[in-house]
Amino acid sequence: MKKTLFFFLILMGLAFTANAKNDVYPTNWWTGMKTNSVQLLIRSTGNAFTSENVSINYPGITILKTHPFSNKKYLAVDILIAPETLPGEVVIEVSQQGKKQKINWPIYKRRTGNGTQYAQGVNSADFIDLIMVDRFSNGDATNDRIKGMRDQSLDRNQMYDRHGGDLQGVINNLDYLQGLGVTTLWFTPIMENDMVNRTEHGYAITDHYKIDARYGGDEAYKKLSSNLHQRGMKLIFDAVYNHFGLYHFLEQDAPDNDWVHRWPEYTQTNYREQPLFDPYGAKSDQKKMSNGWFDKIMPDINQDNPYMANFLIQNCIWHVETFGIDGIRLDTYTYNDLSFANRCNEAILNEFPKITIFGEIMVHGAANQAYFEQNTIDTSFKSNLPSVVDFQSLYYGIIPALTQPFGWTDGVNKLYYTLSSDFLSKNPMQKVLLLDNHDEPRFFSVVGENVEKQKMGFQWLLTCRGIPQLYYGSEVLVKGFKAPDGLVRADFPGGWSTDTKNAFTGKGLTDDEKSTQDLVRKLANFRKTASAITTGKMMHYIPTEGLYVYFRYDEKQTIMCIMNTSNSDKEIDFQKYDERTNGFNSAKNVVTDEVFSSLNKTTIPAMKMWVLELNK
Repeated sequence: MKKTLFFFLILMGLAFTANAKNDVYPTNWWTGMKTNSVQLLIRSTGNAFTSENVSINYPGITILKTHPFSNKKYLAVDILIAPETLPGEVVIEVSQQGKKQKINWPIYKRRTGNGTQYAQGVNSADFIDLIMVDRFSNGDATNDRIKGMRDQSLDRNQMYDRHGGDLQGVINNLDYLQGLGVTTLWFTPIMENDMVNRTEHGYAITDHYKIDARYGGDEAYKKLSSNLHQRGMKLIFDAVYNHFGLYHFLEQDAPDNDWVHRWPEYTQTNYREQPLFDPYGAKSDQKKMSNGWFDKIMPDINQDNPYMANFLIQNCIWHVETFGIDGIRLDTYTYNDLSFANRCNEAILNEFPKITIFGEIMVHGAANQAYFEQNTIDTSFKSNLPSVVDFQSLYYGIIPALTQPFGWTDGVNKLYYTLSSDFLSKNPMQKVLLLDNHDEPRFFSVVGENVEKQKMGFQWLLTCRGIPQLYYGSEVLVKGFKAPDGLVRADFPGGWSTDTKNAFTGKGLTDDEKSTQDLVRKLANFRKTASAITTGKMMHYIPTEGLYVYFRYDEKQTIMCIMNTSNSDKEIDFQKYDERTNGFNSAKNVVTDEVFSSLNKTTIPAMKMWVLELNK
């Protein structure tokens, strides 16, 4: 019996050794990169490193320094990649149990077309569609569940279970998206989320260097990126610096205890941005904001740790180069260490000068939002973040414009006031506009399921300054309040073979759903060639009695947008706006094709919006 047990233990040890491996992060790099000083994080899943001595014998690669950690299963190695270095398989030698172990680490030739074929940037000529991949379309049923992953749920009737959507489902429906006028896709994070539950949203990352197998893995993402770029479309990467999932190896098997923020007991962030700039703010409030955890299952990353900071920055560069990313959306930006965020933005833009970076600044107040972006404010901290998701134009703009009675500071005047605060921002035309997203109630529900108000919202979204962002399904009146958040993350109708309603084909849609979808399609495709909207200037007039008029214009084209938010018809006297209407004698409604043969006076019905192209 003892002999049998002895051999069993030996076999178990051999099995463990066979399964153990040494991983390197980043998993590869490239020749010809400006970022040629790279910090490799080497992790053993088996035996500890018995020496901090590491050797690389590869032409053009020099080891600058090696860093040990209290957890002996980790080493950090700073390397320098010379300009003349050729692509190949780099062999890294480490010491484990007194023996030399070899690790193969590839270095590739980088992509061609930086700034032209990828990392192109996203601008006001684009139309973004934000998609939660798990809820969009199931294109490959074989990856609905992946053996060995913690979350094995699959039930479309449960809002927090997985539903089976994947990247192949997106690929299958690119004709629909492009036909709708969409130019750019942004997904909530699709990196591996090997958590016990709530893995549908993607924000609890457990492996920064792996696309979740349930979405099709790395190859499906590369295929999607290639298909998009062949169509002249673009791809946005959702980067999460503030936190990761509890089951991330950097939490479960941390190199040191300070890679995430530790508290004597669980401490949640206070979700208040004011202490970060408040001249009277308490340091303790500031610390709780920045270092408190977002959730018990999402450890708060310590970006003051230089190794953790390098890991995040290099990972973002790696994603852009590996998958051909064109823009980066930065999650929970206000909760990050802001000096780290500046360093990260600078590193990314140094490598990809034309790429677009915009942050999620979910705050209240135009000045509060401007503090976190490139601004005109005289403060001790100056952000280099080029752009933001414009929640101010949502919270204090289009929502009150369509839900509040008109008043001196209410109704559509709020939209006017908020847009007037653009003087605080250096790049207002780069702000990302939205009606709803994965964290906000569906706009159709917010406006009381009023179809005309939803259409007004879309007309504003597609003509106002900035970059318009659609949330998947809102074009066919998908509804839902955030009570809880799962209710705003419904499946796209038609994404599953058993769906009786199909928004991709129009099958089963109501007249209201079809007409709203048609409006988005027509206006989004019109704006593709409308220079006044995509690159032109904006001028607006003080609202009167619920009537708000603004213009998008350049030397080639003038678009007049008339929004009547009142419950009564309003007279339009075109001569009141002669700064922009002078010289024009007719107009055409670009949505309905109605022609105005003269620009004298006319009447716009209650709760209607017109988008008019003026003609001479």
